[in-house]
Amino acid sequence: MDEDGAPPWLTSEQTRAWIALASAVAWLPASLEDQLQRDSGLSFVEYMVLSWLSMRPGRAGRMSEIAAMANVRRSHLSRIAARLEARGWMRRDPDPDDGRATLAVLTEAGLDTVVRAAPGHVAEVQRLVFDGLSPAQVDHLGQIGEHIVHAARPDLCLPSLDVTAG
Repeated sequence: MDEDGAPPWLTSEQTRAWIALASAVAWLPASLEDQLQRDSGLSFVEYMVLSWLSMRPGRAGRMSEIAAMANVRRSHLSRIAARLEARGWMRRDPDPDDGRATLAVLTEAGLDTVVRAAPGHVAEVQRLVFDGLSPAQVDHLGQIGEHIVHAARPDLCLPSLDVTAG
């Protein structure tokens, strides 16, 4: 706040960056959704749920954690899970470590689905996000994205990847 109690305005550089980021946040998921629907019959959030489960040990994760990663309410995730279960791509099991929690478990058919969808999705991510960026820009984009996510959701743990793996 300044001396008049008004919040400080964004600088022109911050305004430009904010408009670009807000536009990317609005339009990137819609473009990815279009590609996934067209090529695989999956919604973006369905793909993300299947993909995140495929990266988890045992291909399983708590429903509450998956809801947080997908940025959906648990009730919405329950509807998504029901659709994925109906297709045979996922099942829900009680968490053996906590009877109050439910695990989402990726089935073999679900793994096959995400493996078939991944090449087209990755190609679209490459085209929309990474084509034309230098390695330094990619590194900065990763750092910026992590910073923003951790500022917005400090309790959220992003999936960790072994970036040395092929």
